[in-house]
Amino acid sequence: MTATSSTFDIVEYYTGLINDDPSISPPVAAVGSLVRLIELQHATTMLEFMMITRSACDKLKSATHQSISLSAGCDVFLKQMSRLSHTQSVEECRAALIRAGTEFVQNAGQCRDSVAEFGSPFVQDEQTILVHSYSRVVMGLLERAVKQNKRFQVYVTESRPDQSGLRAANELIAMGVPCEVILDAAVGYVMEKVDMVLVGAEGVVESGGLINKIGTYQLAIIAQAAKKPFYALAESFKFVRLYPLSQYDLPTYRSDILAFKEKPKVDWANELVRSNPTLDYTPPGFITLLFTDLGVLTPSGVSDELIKFFLD
Repeated sequence: MTATSSTFDIVEYYTGLINDDPSISPPVAAVGSLVRLIELQHATTMLEFMMITRSACDKLKSATHQSISLSAGCDVFLKQMSRLSHTQSVEECRAALIRAGTEFVQNAGQCRDSVAEFGSPFVQDEQTILVHSYSRVVMGLLERAVKQNKRFQVYVTESRPDQSGLRAANELIAMGVPCEVILDAAVGYVMEKVDMVLVGAEGVVESGGLINKIGTYQLAIIAQAAKKPFYALAESFKFVRLYPLSQYDLPTYRSDILAFKEKPKVDWANELVRSNPTLDYTPPGFITLLFTDLGVLTPSGVSDELIKFFLD
């Protein structure tokens, strides 16, 4: 290959973007990394150009254990490349992709703001809200509601095993929002006190179902049983071309997850983290609405948007 892919480590560059900017999401960092790749590579044919870019996407996906949201960012970039490759030369395609990718990265924050704008009317005074884990887009919505002088209180799940709910609780306290961290197992206990549930998304699949932090599915089941609205928040670049029918259809599934052990002694503290899933799938029937930068959608509306993008 004539490209600099032999010297440019896209995984290292991606990791650097994530570490340097805590607010950046995986799909945005993926697109930013791919833009840097094509700035540096010097393919002379369209076939070579596309092979280098696809190989970099595969390397990113593999290194991040098939991250759902990262894969969505790569798919958006590859779709744009495919469109441009039919009508332009290699240099024209490279320049257009750099412009489009740079614009995507720069506008990612606006997508999050749009989600907050569409979702904020659903947050009212004196509400009690339950949120799961930590989600940048959920925090953006709640911050917007605070700036609108709305008074509400929030339960936050601890969200094991990484306890990411504690980060959300600390940020809410800094905003002046009354909040309480609850055990993941206490969701059913507090649900009758809750007015609505808000969750983020690792990815939104073709059916309108949701892939998110482990525990989201059981949260949705309990919310539906208690007749509480369950709202998912996601930027449209997290819409993914997947159609899982069960928990075991996710790209992140491994055969050793929750496999029975035949060991005389087990270090359960470490084993819990190693052998448990980090994501689960919530079918569309449990989701009331999705707040996105494209507007407030029903789960079936996601399919329409994916068709518009990928079949355009």
